[in-house]
Amino acid sequence: MAVQSALGGGGWGALLESFGLIFAAVAAGWVLYYFLFRVLGRFAARSDTALDNTLVRRWQGPASLLLPLLGILLVAPALRLPPGFLGIFRNLFSIALIGGIAWLLAGTVFALRDLVLIRFDMKVRDNLKARAVHTQVNVLVKVALVVIFIVAGASMLMTFEKVRQVGFSILASAGIAGIIVGFAAQRSIATLLAGIQIAATQPIRLDDVVIVEGEWGRIEEITLTYVVVRVWDLRRLVLPITYFLEKPFQNWTRVSADILGTVFLYTDYTVPVDAVREELRRIVEESDAWDGKVCGLQVTNASERSMELRCLVSAVDASLAWDLRCEVREKMLAFLQREYPESLPRVRAELAGAEPMQSPA
Repeated sequence: MAVQSALGGGGWGALLESFGLIFAAVAAGWVLYYFLFRVLGRFAARSDTALDNTLVRRWQGPASLLLPLLGILLVAPALRLPPGFLGIFRNLFSIALIGGIAWLLAGTVFALRDLVLIRFDMKVRDNLKARAVHTQVNVLVKVALVVIFIVAGASMLMTFEKVRQVGFSILASAGIAGIIVGFAAQRSIATLLAGIQIAATQPIRLDDVVIVEGEWGRIEEITLTYVVVRVWDLRRLVLPITYFLEKPFQNWTRVSADILGTVFLYTDYTVPVDAVREELRRIVEESDAWDGKVCGLQVTNASERSMELRCLVSAVDASLAWDLRCEVREKMLAFLQREYPESLPRVRAELAGAEPMQSPA
């Protein structure tokens, strides 16, 4: 009798009939989903625009949830659920609908991101503009996703009456609690704002070559709270996003990727500088790492023991510049050892007042 009273006047028959309608609505939604995306998939495959393919691919998952929910919504007036089941059903339906809409919005954001980034290839040699666009778009996408998930989570909680009342109570007494939360979240909010500022001003971009904490590396990932730098030996240096707004660092690709490289040689005063300069020109002209722009050799210092020669060469990016510097250093040393071994640094000394050695009788 207690179960019959909970089920209401219709009893088990009304409950089974309602569940049958729900099952039929879900099945109809899935059938519609199958045929709809089969047609859309063929249309996108024949289309020349990337937007069609991207949207179909990103909307396919959310549609598998939203179309059955749409079917349930259409048959909802005909459902005769008991009051106990009706409250649970409404909560579950609302949560699923909010989740499906959030999923659809997130898929749309990803589709728009893919549509923008597909036009900017980061694998090309001159990828300055591409890196700027990738950095801005990825950070903005993360901001949009955070907003979508926060709104969706809050909407799901508000579907429960008890949670909603607790929320109203917290809002009504938000005096001191709001101040405490504000102080507690101050650093987090500052970090989020720093991430947005990085996206807007772009002191760093994805794949930028930077020197941070004495390490040479490339910007591998930029999030709202931290930045990952891939160091030359494949280590990852994780830094807070505020680091790049509060501390100085070197960005070797801020304006362009090409860079100058230097190699210092220390030789004796007797070395023929013109011959060494000609050898430097021959070495860089035979190297694939040289971009053909800068090649020079100058005497930059002279001490009491040696002469300092600076070789200045250029390359299209920092990696090739490093390889070119190593190549120039190795071949110049080999040239000096082979052609002018007497011109390597040496120490001279003169012994005053020493008696000449007598040859034995």
